[in-house]
Amino acid sequence: MSDAPRGPSGRRRVSRGLAAGAALLLAALTTAPALATSSAYASQPTGQEQTKAAGASAGAASRTATWRGKVLSITPLGRRSRAEIIAQAQKAGLDAETARHGVAAYRLTYRTITPDGRPTSASGLLALPVGTSRRHLPPVIHAHGTLAYRGYAPSVAEGPDRTVSVLYASAGRAALAPDYLGLGTGPGRHPYMDARSAASASLDMLRAARSAAPKLGAALDRTVSVTGFSQGGQVAMALGRELDRGADPRFRLGTLAPVAGPYDLHGSELPGMFDGRVDPRSAVFYASFFLTAQNRLHPLYDDPSEVFRAPYADRVEDLFDGDHPAEEIAGKLPERLEDLLTDTWYQKLQRPSGALLASLRANDLTCDWQPGRGIRITLYSATGDRDVPIANTRSCARELARYGARATVVDQGADADHYTSFLRSEPAIARSLPVSR
Repeated sequence: MSDAPRGPSGRRRVSRGLAAGAALLLAALTTAPALATSSAYASQPTGQEQTKAAGASAGAASRTATWRGKVLSITPLGRRSRAEIIAQAQKAGLDAETARHGVAAYRLTYRTITPDGRPTSASGLLALPVGTSRRHLPPVIHAHGTLAYRGYAPSVAEGPDRTVSVLYASAGRAALAPDYLGLGTGPGRHPYMDARSAASASLDMLRAARSAAPKLGAALDRTVSVTGFSQGGQVAMALGRELDRGADPRFRLGTLAPVAGPYDLHGSELPGMFDGRVDPRSAVFYASFFLTAQNRLHPLYDDPSEVFRAPYADRVEDLFDGDHPAEEIAGKLPERLEDLLTDTWYQKLQRPSGALLASLRANDLTCDWQPGRGIRITLYSATGDRDVPIANTRSCARELARYGARATVVDQGADADHYTSFLRSEPAIARSLPVSR
């Protein structure tokens, strides 16, 4: 999933997760300064808007609440020449063969909804090519992996997630990278691994980009390509499903190419934490983040001491408040699940039931759909991945096959860890996505 700790013999270091996670955390990051803001932060939704949100389900709201995806501000993040883009991509270990143009990047702040349908705001990155005569651009969405720290989100940090999005834009596309709820400049805490709200925030980011693009001299084509890595693989599948189901008739799904997504928490990811397929330190990080976040959505416990052993029970919820980087969190958690969890919850994670099982099942539906004709799905993963075992990807492919859909599975090998699976997959993804002609 990506932003997890890993290290030898008592030492702590952040695992090589996503281009938006591990590599990001290992790099010396700086927050890109805002050059200007096109408008001040807009007022809160009106009473009528709140009534709409409160009275509709998330699915209905996506069709009826006209304020969803409304742009609150556009913040320029600067421009990069083609040469600068190539150099930055190569530094991040990315293939820069598809770079053709310079790129202008922007942070969009927009209106969306919380997991329970209340109005809120979120942010995301929009990257557009410069120096091309083509005004209409095919949009591609890159969904980032696990981030515990809001300041590492793609619209805020100069990290691999922004780098890959800028690279996609340089080929002649409108590249979008949603920050998700509670990350970037969005308020509150991130509802980690809540696929439904991550998809709704990403869809509203797409709506915001469609609205903002004409102000920036561009326009978005209707057909949308979706990719993502780690947690973003799950988000990409959830968003692809919603687009294909007609969540917004102004868009249709084209290429879907997620990498190393945790599509099967109940049947693959959780078991992997106990049978050695998931690195123990990664398991501690992911389980801590997941349980504390899901407890706010589907109450799992009344007091952290029911789940976490001392001294972790007193600190674990605060560690995942969005203000602590993963490298800081790593030093304040144990190295094994059995040292983190009480005996009751150590057993419960091996045999989920009740609210925990309901939470897992609610997030294991991203591959449970029948894609429309003409949609190309490629699932990338790696046998050597010890953050998100390849069993997740194979489970997703089987689920899609139940509906008559053929998803191509690409295994990047037993020598590829989590982040390497992304590095090896990115060139093929970049070449497969449509570009403006």
